[in-house]
Amino acid sequence: MGQERAGRAVAARRPVVAIVGRPNVGKSTLFNRLTGGRKALVEDIPGTTRDRLYADVEWGDRAFTLVDTGGLEPTSEEPFSVLVRRQVEVALAEADVVMFVVDASQGPTITDMEIAEMLRRTGSPVLLVANKADNDRRQQAALQFYELGLGEPIAISAYHDLGVDELRRALAALLPPAEALAAVPAELALAIVGRPNVGKSMLLNAILGQERVVVSEVPGTTRDAIDTPLEYHGHRLLLIDTAGIRRRGRIAPGLERHSVQRAQQAIRRCDVALLVIDATEGVTAQDTHIAGLVLEEYKGLVIVVNKWDLMPDTDDQRRRFAAHALERLKFVPWAPLAFVSAKTGLNLEGLLELALEVGEKRSQRVPTARLNAAIREAIARHPPPPSGKRQFKLYYVTQAEVRPPTFVFFCNDPDLLHFSYRRYLENAIRRAFDFEGTAIKMVFRGRSED
Repeated sequence: MGQERAGRAVAARRPVVAIVGRPNVGKSTLFNRLTGGRKALVEDIPGTTRDRLYADVEWGDRAFTLVDTGGLEPTSEEPFSVLVRRQVEVALAEADVVMFVVDASQGPTITDMEIAEMLRRTGSPVLLVANKADNDRRQQAALQFYELGLGEPIAISAYHDLGVDELRRALAALLPPAEALAAVPAELALAIVGRPNVGKSMLLNAILGQERVVVSEVPGTTRDAIDTPLEYHGHRLLLIDTAGIRRRGRIAPGLERHSVQRAQQAIRRCDVALLVIDATEGVTAQDTHIAGLVLEEYKGLVIVVNKWDLMPDTDDQRRRFAAHALERLKFVPWAPLAFVSAKTGLNLEGLLELALEVGEKRSQRVPTARLNAAIREAIARHPPPPSGKRQFKLYYVTQAEVRPPTFVFFCNDPDLLHFSYRRYLENAIRRAFDFEGTAIKMVFRGRSED
């Protein structure tokens, strides 16, 4: 099989502003303050933000993309800090302006000085932000950071919203004036979900062609849900990478619980969920649990069989795995499979094409006449059984919504219809109009509900 790589993310039209600094100086709190939302994880634990987080911001006639980075420790020998430092270097490479956050309550540290040296080499404009300056003494102490050679420190308290307006003015002065950019909504939002360490972040990086999120052999490396825009063959996509979803009993308090909540939120706001499973392990109980979460939200679903490079890539092997997946995922038999390798790039183009097809199915609208003809034919072929002495009668059906496709059945009494017959009617709709890859919603209304 040939190896295919998807297109790279297109450069943003907006200037990019990167927030950098050593761990626990308040970068994520500042990010949330400037974006007006709790997007980055905020905990009193060094290194809480492991990956880059992006958000579009507009202030008057200034529009830019703000990037929150992992804590930077240039002298750390810990492998994970090496990965985070690489992340920050990528962020700096794409940044038009850098906000270097330091801690006014501690004064300049050796790490601050080493970061300042890195920033001087970039040549990008730098705003030196002395955070946690929440009293007169700390505001005076902020002046010590002059010695970093990056100009006048701007004393703020992101937590208490002190001095942030001055920071906004200083930042606006470094950004080119621009007409307020109308937000261009993504055509399709894809959530990359799955249990920990099945290759979700590696898949995202492979699609984008850059190391967008930290990839480690440690399960749970990605703590947050990370949004990344991607333009693919003229289609505007939004890729959402999430922390691995564990069963409720295995979630530790604090960050892990919050990350799982974020992952579930990502499912709620996506159009299509890409459920990544490990080809070498098969479909597990956790995988079926996550598929159930997707079904509950009536989303599109693609089963992404990752690490296929470790399996014999034959038609027979694919058929056997598909039969295994169908057996374990009986409740979503309509979900297609994509056999990929994030490591080698196998079939990534095919995966995105499949996701786009599912997105189109979710937006499909069936003409009412054709819909009713298909349902009448299905009922004539297999009439609903009576419930006691009463018989279910269907008057007509109409499609009320798309994304998800929602069908309203007007009948005499919904309680007369067994769930198995409802499934039969759903299958009839799927056969007639090809809704592969997406959940569909069926609503039954009796005469009293008209």
